[in-house]
Amino acid sequence: MKKLLFSLGLVAATAFAGNAQVTGYSVGQTVSDFTVTDVHGNTHTLSDITNSGKLVVIDFFFANCGPCQGTVPFFSELHEKYGCNEGDIFCISISSQDDDAAVLQFENTYATQGGFSPAPAVSTTQGGGAAVVSAFSPTAYPTYCIVGADMKLKNGDIWPVNSVADLENGITGTGVTPTEMSCGSLSTEVATLALNEAVLFPNPSTSATTLSVSLETSMEVNVVVVDMLGNQVAITSFDGIEGANKFEIPTDALAAGQYIVSVSLGEQATRRLNLTVVK
Repeated sequence: MKKLLFSLGLVAATAFAGNAQVTGYSVGQTVSDFTVTDVHGNTHTLSDITNSGKLVVIDFFFANCGPCQGTVPFFSELHEKYGCNEGDIFCISISSQDDDAAVLQFENTYATQGGFSPAPAVSTTQGGGAAVVSAFSPTAYPTYCIVGADMKLKNGDIWPVNSVADLENGITGTGVTPTEMSCGSLSTEVATLALNEAVLFPNPSTSATTLSVSLETSMEVNVVVVDMLGNQVAITSFDGIEGANKFEIPTDALAAGQYIVSVSLGEQATRRLNLTVVK
């Protein structure tokens, strides 16, 4: 079934995005710096990334775009294969029309297919993606483009994308051959195991609930609370330590009802927990 869904998505992708490209800049032109905040509250500044010598691969997308849904698993595979942004390349997804909640749902539904760690994803208004989309001006979606360590556009359109190899070919075509590496000190398998054991208590909650999670190493724990209409109602981050952790999440400002609490460990894994708030 997964293969069939991918095939259908890629057929649509060929029809929809065959002419996708960046039009705001020409290849070889210096791009403007930008700072965005992903749906987990992490801030990313282009010049900081390029100053570290990394090649930046940008995925322009929107949540209801079929070709975007069909190809983003390959982008996640690229992200993980080369160190989850800790190696030679930095992957980031920027939405053209979605809020944080829609981007988070896209990430959880499509970007994690295949079991890979998704790249940081940025919403349009809440994350600051609108200005970046305006500057780059992609003509169709998805558009995968590359910015070099010199802040110049190296490739305005990697297409077609039928596998991670197509993205890799776009990268090597710029003269960069990235080195494969694992993601940080906390593997995806370990992170997923930790999140599988994560619990919220009390649940139902009145004024606050506590997230309990045990970590193999110190790392950031990101929490996003979304209501049943898809509205993001809270977002926060905690500095997790090795061993048992308990983080208090206030719920006194939330209306009575059902919520989804999305918990992620750095960029390694994400789990959604159900929360009931009572008054």
